[in-house]
Amino acid sequence: MSKDKQKDAGQKDVGEDALIEIRRGKAAELRGEGKNPFANDVAGDERTFVAQLREAYAAALTDAAELRYDAEKVDELAAGKQEVLVLGRLMARRGFGKVAFMELRDGSGTIQIFAKQDVLGDDFPVLAQVDIADHLEVSGRVMVTKTGELSVEAKRLRILTKALRPLPDKWHGLSDVDLRYRRRYVDLVANPDVAVVMRARTLIVHGLRDYLDGLGFMEVETPTLHPLIGGAAARPFETHHNALDMQLFMRIAPELYLKRLLVGGFERVYELARCFRNEGISTRHNPEFTMLEFYRAYATYETLMEMTQDMFRHVDAYLQAGLEKLGLGAHYDKWVSERKFTLSEPFARVPMKQAVSRACEAAGIPSELMSQLELIAVSDDLPAEARAKGDDLIRDYAKRSERAGNVDWKNLRKGLSVCESDGERLFAAYEYLAEPFLPEDYRSQDGSKSLPVFIIDYPFEVSPLARRKDSEPTLTDRFELFAEGREICNAFSELNDPDDQASRFRDQVAKKSRGADETMDYDEDYVRALEHGMPPAAGFGMGVDRFTMLLTGMSSIRDVIAFPLMRPEAQAPGAKG
Repeated sequence: MSKDKQKDAGQKDVGEDALIEIRRGKAAELRGEGKNPFANDVAGDERTFVAQLREAYAAALTDAAELRYDAEKVDELAAGKQEVLVLGRLMARRGFGKVAFMELRDGSGTIQIFAKQDVLGDDFPVLAQVDIADHLEVSGRVMVTKTGELSVEAKRLRILTKALRPLPDKWHGLSDVDLRYRRRYVDLVANPDVAVVMRARTLIVHGLRDYLDGLGFMEVETPTLHPLIGGAAARPFETHHNALDMQLFMRIAPELYLKRLLVGGFERVYELARCFRNEGISTRHNPEFTMLEFYRAYATYETLMEMTQDMFRHVDAYLQAGLEKLGLGAHYDKWVSERKFTLSEPFARVPMKQAVSRACEAAGIPSELMSQLELIAVSDDLPAEARAKGDDLIRDYAKRSERAGNVDWKNLRKGLSVCESDGERLFAAYEYLAEPFLPEDYRSQDGSKSLPVFIIDYPFEVSPLARRKDSEPTLTDRFELFAEGREICNAFSELNDPDDQASRFRDQVAKKSRGADETMDYDEDYVRALEHGMPPAAGFGMGVDRFTMLLTGMSSIRDVIAFPLMRPEAQAPGAKG
């Protein structure tokens, strides 16, 4: 009988409710015998983790791929050693009368338990009360079975926690992805690959800290509750503080507080900040997410481009080393083999205007389009004659090439209708004409992989916190990094002129008064802080979730967040009732 098809011992295919009742009955039996089916008297300090066992007997390993061991060498290494105690969840079992084989998993790996009646003695009947998913305590000697599998020959065994609900049968084949995210606690148990991604996320966070700490940055914490909307253009979640009778906002970004610390004299600071944005949910957006922001005094956005390349490579290497140490290096190798991008070559650096120009050329769209953006804008109140003229232009351009036909002209035209300046129109053109095609426009030397792309020199109208370029005041010293079509991070030379900042805040407030949703408030205290003098500095922001998606090859942000936000189950699509 295969492990995948192994049912609870002695049970036929019955409904889940019936299985739960059977398990409750076994828990009652344990209580009747004076045993606690939910014990808490565990000798945790004496335990041996599975990874420690495999490390201790690594010299006896004969086949690393199949995890096969030499029995004589294991016996030699075990000679004179005490029995080991292992704790974990039962994942599979098969039995042959007086002998049972069980697969026990702890947080570091999986080990086989070999249970023989003549060795286990009085504890052997407990096996009749054991079910898949129970947590067990097993002690015994380390040995190797006839198939070469490293095992613990059980001398004592007891149930620590009785799992009343069985794992879903054929969980690997479930097509209900929504259910996997909703019941992540089961997903992590039943799908080891999911658990590897969560471990990878932790290693990535450690790697980011390791890199920044190594450069002398100081990790800090700033407020999560903000009295004003600031730090990014996004809709906030609102809340209320009863004692102070204050309206507050869950932070959308830590930026303005971190830059106050620059004013206060801390030259290199960073925060791994939990942020909240009241926006839609998609494969790249979760309303609650983790943001890395760091600020470096006496630096420019060009400094941060070099840092970003180095940091990405450092964290990727840190991830590889960490997974290899956990015995999970094969997962990293698989992710790298499937990457459509490369981190090994210099990242491309492309001014936004140049990106649009190159995109138009590749699509066969004439450069005149950039002078016609106002003409093709479309809104509900647009006169019929003007709409028709724009329609004719778009029909002509969409026929120029297959790529031109794939441009989302409809949403480009809608986006242009709310633009109030040439800078905003340039940004809209970039979003629809260039950004979706970055992976095919910027390739590695041999053409086999896409390059990460720094899009630089953003219009100041769409960069309310970035410093204007000295050489071209209509643009800012800002970049966004895109890798395989995904926006990964945003950075710029910081605006430290208090009068310029105050003017930008006023522009944001004016937009809000005209109905714009994603705008900032006027932050008088932040302007006051700048008046005390903020050193020239550069700042960086990156979604940790998206970065994890990039390095692990996950297609949805929900795959890298342990508990993504979900609709109430009763409201989920397809829910009954």
